[in-house]
Amino acid sequence: MPELSHRRRMLVLAICCLSLLIVSLDNTVLNVALPSMQRELHAGVSGLQWTIDAYTLVLASLLMLSGSTADRIGRRRVFATGLVIFTLGSVLCSLAPNLEALVVFRMVQAVGGSMLNPVAMSIITNTFTDPRERARAIGVWGGVVGISMAAGPLVGGLLVDSVGWRSIFWINLPIGLAALLLTLRFVPESRAAKARRPDPVGQLLVIGVLGSVTYTIIEVPSAGWSSPLIIALVCVAVLSLAALLRYEPRRHEPLIDLRFFRSAPFSGATAIAVCAFAALGGFLFVNTLYLQEARGLSALHAGLYLLPMAAVTAVCAPLSGRLVGSRGPRPSLVIAGIGMTLGGLLFTVFDAQEHTPLLFLSYVTFGIGFGWVNAPITNTAVSGMPRSQAGVAAAVASTSRQIGSTLGVAVLGAVLGGGVAASAGRGHASAAYLRAFTDAARPAWWILTACGLAVLVLGIATSGDLAMRSAARAAARLEVDTEPTHTRAGSAAS
Repeated sequence: MPELSHRRRMLVLAICCLSLLIVSLDNTVLNVALPSMQRELHAGVSGLQWTIDAYTLVLASLLMLSGSTADRIGRRRVFATGLVIFTLGSVLCSLAPNLEALVVFRMVQAVGGSMLNPVAMSIITNTFTDPRERARAIGVWGGVVGISMAAGPLVGGLLVDSVGWRSIFWINLPIGLAALLLTLRFVPESRAAKARRPDPVGQLLVIGVLGSVTYTIIEVPSAGWSSPLIIALVCVAVLSLAALLRYEPRRHEPLIDLRFFRSAPFSGATAIAVCAFAALGGFLFVNTLYLQEARGLSALHAGLYLLPMAAVTAVCAPLSGRLVGSRGPRPSLVIAGIGMTLGGLLFTVFDAQEHTPLLFLSYVTFGIGFGWVNAPITNTAVSGMPRSQAGVAAAVASTSRQIGSTLGVAVLGAVLGGGVAASAGRGHASAAYLRAFTDAARPAWWILTACGLAVLVLGIATSGDLAMRSAARAAARLEVDTEPTHTRAGSAAS
């Protein structure tokens, strides 16, 4: 791809950020609309979990395929296709007649979404070749998540209260069309120098692992561990994972290149992404139900309650990008881990749900922590990797985020679901229901606190000098293995 002017690079970054905006806005808006969906579609807690996890599950399953496909056939082409499918899926979601149809249409959305964020990140990586400039661009990219978190609850609350929950999907139409037209006009086509072959077996094994694990977590509270279906799904998960770990290293061009994980920073970034986004997914899911179901707030008022968290995330994300560019990932990860851990502790130790000032303090603290975590994850995942592998490396990082979101909603929703079901009949927004909800949510907050602590520990452990040397060795090996054969032969002869 030819070198672009600074102005053109900024325009490409803005276009890529539009794709992140519609995906992130869709998720934050959806959380606010969950109680309205529950009433109209007669869904339980597990049904609400599926409206979120059906999307994130398909997204996580296809991200690596989309990243490698974009490297092979063209990043702009795959990116534009994703915008079309995501926008079409949004229209279908707004027309869903029942919960089952909504879940299916969310999966259509996810097929398009899988072609957006990892491919956009690959475009950014190949557009911004200077490490510091790239870190700042990634910081801006992360700031868009904060903007969507700030705008989503407000826009969603206003639409749900005034028009209805179906309108939350309409906002994707103008943004998606604008991003599509700008992509076709201004984003240059790029692809990897060496095309990667498809890996259908690896893709099916990934789907087998993620799908069976997610279904088990969501449905086991109602079905029980002795259910034949649950037992079968556990077996599918274990066998699929074992087969994946055995099959992928034997392929010349695997779907998941396990050699990436020889880099301690890359492995750390992957684990941190799972923990951080599990905390975020569970945090938004539980708090949305708490504010509207237990406290009796409207969708708009619930959005206003979440605004402080979103605002500080939007402010901190670009600052994190700048800090990563100048000081490396460790300071940002330490701040992130401390903030997210304290946000959880305010719920577990100080009962923030029962005291409004502490509730807002926990939201702000958690938002500060999450605002600092995205830039070091993304930068660590793609930095040092061969540019020909940028799409796959970015896709692994994005997959880790979606796996985290899926697990966060599934695990915290399952923990919450049993306690809330036990309190049924006490009346929503009553004092008894509020107490029951608070008691049911306490284990969920301990899980969230553990996720924040894991971000802190992993951030320190995988960002030191020893870890950085492992990253250099892994990148050098990948660079050699991805060079064309004639290039390696010529180098050896010289």
